[in-house]
Amino acid sequence: MSITVTSTGLPDVKIIEPRVFGDARGFFFESFNARVFAEQVEAGVDFVQDNHSCSSKGVLRGLHYQIEHAQGKLVRVVAGEIFDVAVDIRRSSPTFGQWVGVTLSAENQRQMWVPPGFAHGFAVVSEFAEVLYKTTDYWYPEHERTLLWSDATIGIDWPLDGAPVLAPKDAQGAPLAEAQTYA
Repeated sequence: MSITVTSTGLPDVKIIEPRVFGDARGFFFESFNARVFAEQVEAGVDFVQDNHSCSSKGVLRGLHYQIEHAQGKLVRVVAGEIFDVAVDIRRSSPTFGQWVGVTLSAENQRQMWVPPGFAHGFAVVSEFAEVLYKTTDYWYPEHERTLLWSDATIGIDWPLDGAPVLAPKDAQGAPLAEAQTYA
């Protein structure tokens, strides 16, 4: 696996771009290799679950995290395009409350590594998008929390035309000042 790894404005959040081999037949790339990930992104990461979501344009999912059993997520898009966001919710971090957003698409084939300690969400900007992501821990609904996607103190600049389509839990997320966060 040949990849290019780029740090974002939040140094622990990384963008991973695979080397893509393409010709008249289509393309091929290795989407994940544990050895290369450990060498170039972060050592000691074990993925235990793969998730697949499909959403239509204007859907915003997040900002999700688990207060116990924190999950790292390796996110990629296999159809369409999203604006993917990570928010640092580690109180001891110098970047606490800051966010980074990156366009991930089937076309650019980028992936975003969101380590444990961050809230994660995305907005669909194409007609629909299929998102695949690996997690470092299992889903525990009793520990799931939602940070308010529109919290003005965080100030995420979502690239949406109009109001997003939200699940009830996302519409009722907690603002950062009231949210359970990590030490």
